[in-house]
Amino acid sequence: MLAEAIVDTLVHRIGKDERAAKPHDWLSATILTVRDQVIDRWMASTRSAHRQGAKRVYYLSLEFLIGRLLRDTLTNLGINGEVSQALATLGVDLAAIEEIEPDAALGNGGLGRLAACFMESLATLDLPAYGYGIRYVNGMFRQRIRDGWQQEYPEDWLAFGNPWEFERRESRYHVRFGGEVVAGPDGRAIWEQAERVIAMAVDTPMVGYRGKRVNTLRLWEARAVDPLRLDAFNRGDHVGALAQQTRAETLTRVLYPADETPAGQELRLRQEYFFSSASLQDIVRRHVQYFGDIRTLPEKAAVQLNDTHPAVAVAELMRLLLDERGLEFNEAWSITKRTFSYTNHTLLPEALESWPLPLFERLLPRHMQLVYMINAQLMREARAAQLEDAAIAAVSLIDERGERRVRMANLAFAGSHSINGVAALHTELMKKTVFADLHRLYPDRINNKTNGITPRRWLIEANPGLTALIRETIGDGFLDHAEALAALADHAGDAGFQERFAAVKRANKVALSDYIREHMGLPLDPDALFDVQVKRIHEYKRQLLNIIETVALYDQIRSHPERDWVPRVKLFAGKAAPSYHNAKLIIKLANDVARRINADPAVAGLLKIVFVPNYNVSLAEKIMPAADLSEQISTAGMEASGTGNMKLALNGALTIGTLDGANVEIRDRVGEENILIFGLTAEEVARTKAEGYAPRAWIERSPELSQALTAIASGVFSPDDRQRYAALIGGIYDYDPFMVAADFDAYVAAQREVDTLWREPARWREKAIRNTANVGWFSSDRTIADYAREIWKLTE
Repeated sequence: MLAEAIVDTLVHRIGKDERAAKPHDWLSATILTVRDQVIDRWMASTRSAHRQGAKRVYYLSLEFLIGRLLRDTLTNLGINGEVSQALATLGVDLAAIEEIEPDAALGNGGLGRLAACFMESLATLDLPAYGYGIRYVNGMFRQRIRDGWQQEYPEDWLAFGNPWEFERRESRYHVRFGGEVVAGPDGRAIWEQAERVIAMAVDTPMVGYRGKRVNTLRLWEARAVDPLRLDAFNRGDHVGALAQQTRAETLTRVLYPADETPAGQELRLRQEYFFSSASLQDIVRRHVQYFGDIRTLPEKAAVQLNDTHPAVAVAELMRLLLDERGLEFNEAWSITKRTFSYTNHTLLPEALESWPLPLFERLLPRHMQLVYMINAQLMREARAAQLEDAAIAAVSLIDERGERRVRMANLAFAGSHSINGVAALHTELMKKTVFADLHRLYPDRINNKTNGITPRRWLIEANPGLTALIRETIGDGFLDHAEALAALADHAGDAGFQERFAAVKRANKVALSDYIREHMGLPLDPDALFDVQVKRIHEYKRQLLNIIETVALYDQIRSHPERDWVPRVKLFAGKAAPSYHNAKLIIKLANDVARRINADPAVAGLLKIVFVPNYNVSLAEKIMPAADLSEQISTAGMEASGTGNMKLALNGALTIGTLDGANVEIRDRVGEENILIFGLTAEEVARTKAEGYAPRAWIERSPELSQALTAIASGVFSPDDRQRYAALIGGIYDYDPFMVAADFDAYVAAQREVDTLWREPARWREKAIRNTANVGWFSSDRTIADYAREIWKLTE
């Protein structure tokens, strides 16, 4: 029956005879057939929420890194085997067509992948929810490596359409920009905009595990009110006639447009307001339609701001309540604060967005008025709380230092009843650093919700071999409750189980090696230690520390060939923001070092370096199960949480890392004997900097570090341009804000401890098994249950 349904879809909806069908035709036919099963559950979920008058979660995020959906949907519906068998009768390999499904280019890193995990867990826990974001046509970018340099190309994931999505023409909203605010006859403000853009909803179903609930990911597409100026076209101005449509489409073309220019800054702010406004209009419309009274919004809607990007939604809801619903300020402000909650994902000042006041006021004049009104209320409360002048200046929504700017993180904090960090350490640092004065003013708002990952994607789908072994060993309970993995610890010391666990790991390493050989022409030894650092390229994540240690290791292997060196594959992947010069230079350095080391017969079989291009969800699903060592080496106090650390540990990799982000909690869960921690703590980093950190002195005390830095800076790895890395390395000597010099020797010592442990396979395997067994707590199901109970008040 299922095979017949797929063929029927192929013929009547794709328009292809099965004898002429290509793999992409079979992919589309399979998706559409499976989608039919999803739609019934989707509609039933929506009807159930309406019938019960349920409170909904609205998750606003600039990113949703959902990856490929076919395998995920089949797993959650429990029909992988049925679909695979049906396709096999038609001569089609399910695994092969799954590989050609494009990754949705809706995100870049951990922020977007967290949002995707949360959407899956919301449906799995049967909690009514909408995700709101932007339907990027080209997303971040497709990364290619050319001569070692990152090259950015448009991501064309929508080139042939997206069979998972549904246009909702009835859900269209006008989003306004510019103009001025005038007083109406009744004294109320009237925003006379200069420009309008239409936001149209495009929905994708998000299926929970076992198919109990299907929620909605609603992404906004931008269209011009007048897409074609016919008068201009008839005058011969064919390009100008389409200018409004082009300007509108620019809003949803690219994720994170470069903002080093005024035009780039304006586009970023326009994007953030565009999706925030459309989402809030949709939320308010739905609430009034089903519940009538806008005053009950906080009882029926929980709006979560995923980081600072959608913070302008606070001012937008105030505009809707004041200008369109006729409420008074105090009542509107009370509703707003009870509706919103805010997740902070970073302590880095540059990521706590702020906008030049002239830009904000020119683009959003009514919202500028509202920001001042909110700020007046905030200042009065700060004065009443007897905060000193410096603290009052710090909590203000307007930064008066130098160029006046609107502080979006402060707006999100002021307009939310809950502000959460994403790991225990991160939350405590929020209270002491970026939000110290706001925390003094509102001491009950900050709370912690440690991040999690969905075990369906990151274990069941990514690592079917390990999943099968675990099921055979401890039963199926972990499939629904990841913390049941703890029973696996009882088998950690069993030699027979260790062998089977190791065999699964080796098979995954062979699969990854085959992929890299096919796509990069680089052979790898699957019996070598796979040492993995895959994440967004940023200086605080310290890929540079890893590369410098690799250079030092290279020198040691060549100098001491008589030693028993552990064969290693150093594997890197990640994208650098197009305008982030040093991050792109680090990618080039990784590739320059790889070119030299991989061609040197003196280290053949002992050390190999790989930078895998275009890191995305699908590539992560190949790398995570194959990793032996997980590099989580950020400067302590700078990583909010991390989720790659959780994925790698779940798949049996040992973590080498600093006490940063969720590493602290991973250590507590897996046991300090099963993780390799090194380096300064967050407190020690702060104290070292306060006492006058002098990196040059640290370098001079470390011969290995000094030699490696000299080699890189002098052009040993860049003979075509000997000055290429002089400034990058010079920065470590002169100021080193990310403490590379301070942590280098401790990092080297930890890596040699890794070598010692690798030479004892039974000990290594036992520790790896204990990592898998003890990280079930880091399930996004647990995280979402905490949000639902403690922030959104959906459950008891």
